[in-house]
Amino acid sequence: MNYLAIVGTNSDVSTNRMLLQFMQKHFSSEAEIELYEIKDLPAFMEPEDSDIPDKVAELSDKILKADGVIIATPEYDHAIPAVLKSALEWISYTSQSLTDKPVLIVGASHGALGSSRAQAHLRQILDSPELAARIMPSSEFLLGKSQGAFDSTGNLIYSDKVLELDEIFREFVLFTDITTELLAKKMLNKKAKKFSWQD
Repeated sequence: MNYLAIVGTNSDVSTNRMLLQFMQKHFSSEAEIELYEIKDLPAFMEPEDSDIPDKVAELSDKILKADGVIIATPEYDHAIPAVLKSALEWISYTSQSLTDKPVLIVGASHGALGSSRAQAHLRQILDSPELAARIMPSSEFLLGKSQGAFDSTGNLIYSDKVLELDEIFREFVLFTDITTELLAKKMLNKKAKKFSWQD
């Protein structure tokens, strides 16, 4: 499997980035996970013409080529960060590359709840008609007290959380397989949706 892992923050120091880096290393024998930073994307604004910013086009292309997407989100005031919302708005308005793409949501926070409200918020956004991602059901990976969760080499030291992450990730690999097979059969009977800036 080839997964694109989106770091859902523009912070230079982030335990969500550390979580994805750990996943990249920990699951290297099962999947290739590429980390992607959204902090260099321009803030969303409706363009005056049909030109898509290069960084947005790059992100769209990487999403389209990936078997699935992993998004790690922190929680700011019970919601996802503005930079992540902006990135999703670009995708929604332009390529709609997340449509039918298998997505796994994970999150880390300094508090005990592990970004639970932000993850619920993100699920709601990804379920919108213009994004329409295939979000893995009945799964939450919530890493609370994340400031003390990693050692000096970036390993997750909470053994119970490592076991939980193992189970969730392997379920996501299976979910990706099932979703891909389902969509392949679906596409035999459905024409590809045409993109229009006016729609």
